[in-house]
Amino acid sequence: MAFLIINPGKKVAAWEKRIRTLAPEADIRVWPDVGNPNDVEFVLTWNHPRGELKKYSRLKCIASMGAGVDHILRDPNLPRDIPVTRLVDPSMAQSMSEYVVTNVLNYCRHMHIYWENQSQGRWAPRIQRQIRNECVGIMGLGQLGAFTASRLNRMGFPVVGWRRTPQKLDGIDTFFGEAQMDTFLNQVTILVCMLPLTPHTQGILNHDTFNKLQPGSFVINVARGEHLVETDLLEALETDQLAGACLDVFRKEPLPPDHPFWHHPKIRVTPHISSLTNPAAVVPQIVENYRRMIAGQPLLNVIDIEQGY
Repeated sequence: MAFLIINPGKKVAAWEKRIRTLAPEADIRVWPDVGNPNDVEFVLTWNHPRGELKKYSRLKCIASMGAGVDHILRDPNLPRDIPVTRLVDPSMAQSMSEYVVTNVLNYCRHMHIYWENQSQGRWAPRIQRQIRNECVGIMGLGQLGAFTASRLNRMGFPVVGWRRTPQKLDGIDTFFGEAQMDTFLNQVTILVCMLPLTPHTQGILNHDTFNKLQPGSFVINVARGEHLVETDLLEALETDQLAGACLDVFRKEPLPPDHPFWHHPKIRVTPHISSLTNPAAVVPQIVENYRRMIAGQPLLNVIDIEQGY
């Protein structure tokens, strides 16, 4: 019975060391040094090569190295009868909310403009946006989205949320489904995408969505690059339907040096750092699932493969 780590092109020493410490009994292997594939029953992965997982005939669990599982589900050869688990870590929600709050406040206080003015030696005070007048819309109310929505609400922002299915959050108006999407968008001045990537959400940040926001709105994407239709964003910025955007995720990462986002005056780019996974914090739940698998017990944080999250 082997525990295989697959993370092509990335260093996994910290993951391997922590797993060995907590599960010294485990036969830990690191791809591509798989050994006999018939030994592998547990795979911990991020961006595995397509078709790789079907090689392991005794596989019993596929574990994501992050909160997202779209990198696993996009494999057309994914064994559909094997449970897929995700990470649920309060520290990830904390760091994600810090990123969103930072950029919402930077926008409201015009900080990016002041930093540009500093480089030009220009003294030009601006009237700040009042947070009570800025409605923040959170698309996606899972663990990360709900935590972020609550934090912004406690700061005094009017906050609304949207997801595919109904959900109640204290102090926050929530909307769900296609029928309530327009009502949600029409009141938003700062839109934050925190949705899981599924066939239903791919390309959701598009021309139609932007045009339903309040004119001059701001967009933050911390979910996946595939949620955004890039040409539609550039058009919305050109027409001033959007005042700006902060992007942490992209269709191709690293973002190519010649990409127009790099030098666009209304776009802020960060290198997918809104919430980084800390192996020390999350390996205990991975080891717990490994032992549950061995004991034939129910696994933690199993996703619905058909729903995509």
